[in-house]
Amino acid sequence: MIKKINLFVLLLSIFSFANAQERLTLQDAITIAMQNNYDIKISKNNINIAKNNANIGNAGMLPNVTATYANGGSIQNTRQTPATGPDRVITGARSTNNDLGADLNWTVFDGFTMFANYDRLKELQKQGELNARLTILTTIADVITAYYDVVRQQKLVIAADSAIDVSVFREQIAKTKLQLGRGSKLDVLTAQVDYNADTSNYLQQLNALQVAKVRLNQIMVRNVNLTFTADNDVNVDQSLVYSKLAELAEKQNPNVQNAFINQRVASLNLKSIKGARYPMVSLNSGYSRTNSTSPTGFNQKFAANGFTYGVTASLNVFNGFLQRQQERNAKIEIENSTLNLSKTKLDVSSQLLTAYQNYTTYLDLVKLEQKNVDIAKENLEITLAKYKLGSIPPLELREAQRNSIDAQNRFIEMEYQAKIAETILKEITGNIDLTN
Repeated sequence: MIKKINLFVLLLSIFSFANAQERLTLQDAITIAMQNNYDIKISKNNINIAKNNANIGNAGMLPNVTATYANGGSIQNTRQTPATGPDRVITGARSTNNDLGADLNWTVFDGFTMFANYDRLKELQKQGELNARLTILTTIADVITAYYDVVRQQKLVIAADSAIDVSVFREQIAKTKLQLGRGSKLDVLTAQVDYNADTSNYLQQLNALQVAKVRLNQIMVRNVNLTFTADNDVNVDQSLVYSKLAELAEKQNPNVQNAFINQRVASLNLKSIKGARYPMVSLNSGYSRTNSTSPTGFNQKFAANGFTYGVTASLNVFNGFLQRQQERNAKIEIENSTLNLSKTKLDVSSQLLTAYQNYTTYLDLVKLEQKNVDIAKENLEITLAKYKLGSIPPLELREAQRNSIDAQNRFIEMEYQAKIAETILKEITGNIDLTN
């Protein structure tokens, strides 16, 4: 009896602590995850990299200007023997050389390759933004799944606690009957065994709840030791229509959009390669300034400065059939990207149909299990009343109790699965509502 009193004190303290915990809404969880999640931060950095790369300079449209400066010299011992006269010997002859210049090279035409490269960079920027959106959608879906898992575990804890209440009541009646000489010791022992089993299940369910909270804290990237309570309401959107979802998936699914971009990039790559068939025209110019001294030379000092300019044109006449090989490979890449686009559309359609079938099935099961919960609850109340009067054996009460708990657990599970199916559908269509 003392152990049971201690257990109830423990459970009471747990519920008292739970009431003082943070109330975390789904919107709060999504907001925290959007601010803290590492994958989202990395995807945003990748967007910045793609934006930085998408410029005309990186595409090769701007000139290159190179400045050079060189300063050097030498110290030499020389002996010069002229045709007439004595040898000329110089020890430690110091020569100097100073060069300063700037060169400009600007490719003004390369067979439109630079324009294809610029378009490709812009497509890659779009792809980076799309991947970031995909990461956000996936993270939000993970938050919703983890949040409603906490809700599910909370409800299962409440259901397990209600089972303990019935077992305590049953044990009290068994003991009262035994004291009045109308019961048996076996009924009391059986009631105690069932009470212990229900208590064990309750404690296991509490552990499952804590594990679910840790998982949600991890996705939100905050202290995993933080505890909270979630809202117990599970509002499943029952208005989803397959035909409208299919239209949205065709337009908004990130994987389909990604496949479209890959197809476009493959086409631009072929355009870039074909540019090598055209002549390349470059403008070049430069300025240089030179100063040098040489005590052993004909001119002991030399200085010059000036500009240079010109036009360079080149044409790839033959490169061992590499041009043709590269174009053929680029065309194959376009074909592969087209096939991948068709495959992606088929995969998304299959995922969408499967998710929608699960969604409609779980909605029907939620309605069915709700009825079962009401029936099992009414059956348990009638059975309890009969047990008080002693008109039914304890085994029949236990069976009614199990049926009631099983019905509640199935209803909670179907409600959770329906919500997950709804989330998957909205994730596939790229249309997750942040307030659901």
